[in-house]
Amino acid sequence: MKKVVLFCRVSSTNDRQSYDRQVNDLTQYANTNNYEVAAVFAEKISGSTRNSARPELNRMIEFVNSNPDVEKVLCTELSRVGRDPLQVLQTIETLNQASISLYIQNYNIETLTADKEVNPLAQFLITILAEISRMEKSAILNRLRSGYDNHLKNNGDVGRKRGYRKSTDQMKNQYAEEIKLIGKDYSYSHISQLTGTNKNTLTKLKQMFLN
Repeated sequence: MKKVVLFCRVSSTNDRQSYDRQVNDLTQYANTNNYEVAAVFAEKISGSTRNSARPELNRMIEFVNSNPDVEKVLCTELSRVGRDPLQVLQTIETLNQASISLYIQNYNIETLTADKEVNPLAQFLITILAEISRMEKSAILNRLRSGYDNHLKNNGDVGRKRGYRKSTDQMKNQYAEEIKLIGKDYSYSHISQLTGTNKNTLTKLKQMFLN
């Protein structure tokens, strides 16, 4: 009996979204195909979050790497793995290197063949689907920006709520990659080009975590 793990994700951290449906759908698929579910990994986090800041994703990768009898990772949709094309492809490449196939239920495709070779058609489709996901996110951001501009034109209030401040843990999770690069003595200009984070924030991160 083949061993698999389930990976599920929803974006919202409140009670309005649940990954129970994803778990149920994938469990049913595993039972139908006589797979043994070795573990379930589920998270409530934005799909655009960097891989390094996603604890459950990293726990899943560590699990499959330390359990060589696991052959597949099952997910309901590619967007459950992530919405940033580069981050998604990095995850798939990490799984490929461990000879773990990623199965995407809604498209019924796998990243590896039965012989553990890279499935070129799946790789092509995944690249396109990830890019479409990125474009959809960009369209949403453009609509939000348009609404924001319209709000300004109508004399709406803007700005951070008084008294709001991110905790140290929130800053550390959100900017884990930037902190790592600062610790390696990359210039602020270089880090800003790589991550899009402004120099003022980088200066604050250095003061908070590296001084």
